[in-house]
Amino acid sequence: MERIRELLASISTMTLATADLQGNPHAASVYFVAVDNEGCWKFYFFSDQQSQHSNHIDQNPKTAAAIYPECQGWRDIKGLQLRGETYWVESDAEWDSAWRHYQDKFRFVRSMKTVVAQNRLYVFTPNWIRLLDNSQGFGYKKEWRQ
Repeated sequence: MERIRELLASISTMTLATADLQGNPHAASVYFVAVDNEGCWKFYFFSDQQSQHSNHIDQNPKTAAAIYPECQGWRDIKGLQLRGETYWVESDAEWDSAWRHYQDKFRFVRSMKTVVAQNRLYVFTPNWIRLLDNSQGFGYKKEWRQ
């Protein structure tokens, strides 16, 4: 888990994959903050509720994500593949907690609360996580279920 924590702290964006009810896929990059609650990860991000991925989430909460740093060589390939569900956060307490974590990771948003609050806060909760890390050997992977 420590490798996952280090990786998530060093990466600012994740690619979120969504699909509408007809199965039409969409991928969007979003700034995220990961919160580990005793091994149960939650990934928070803000998005315009009119965006395509927000519309997909409203129709179909099943989502997937990929989180990885840019790399040049095959030994540098590492990252996470995740599957789970995404919902918008309605609770004031959860919103406030996520906002604190978000400000810790993205200091530039501290003066933007009014702008950010015009967007919806979403939480992606994975039920399956795969860590890829070619520095451990070609095709190395480890999987967890939450």
